[in-house]
Amino acid sequence: MKINKYVDISTLEREAKKDYIDRHSAFVHCEATAETGKKFKVKVQVGDEYMHPDVPDHYIAWVQLWNGEKMLAQTTFVEGAFANEPTNVEVDFYIVPKRKMKLTAMAFCTKHGLWQSDEKVVELA
Repeated sequence: MKINKYVDISTLEREAKKDYIDRHSAFVHCEATAETGKKFKVKVQVGDEYMHPDVPDHYIAWVQLWNGEKMLAQTTFVEGAFANEPTNVEVDFYIVPKRKMKLTAMAFCTKHGLWQSDEKVVELA
């Protein structure tokens, strides 16, 4: 399966291409430093400037959080979970780190496949 990755949409000229890339891309939002052994919040958002559809043949089916090659968590959605309205899917994951992390998120669109975020490095305090 092909893994699609975010491209800085400010470098693109066509609005349709910006929309397509942004609405499917996963973004990891969290602090750059965590405390060893303490609960740490990581927000994964799908789409930033553009919202993703939530219709029977086109919706975000799942969002995963990874640390390197280890999956830490996953949330699954069904069509209509967002009342069939376009949205930026957001998921808050709470993890307990034991060492430095290299976090990425994956999101799966039922029409346009798998999308991976940029890596977010989290140091331990």
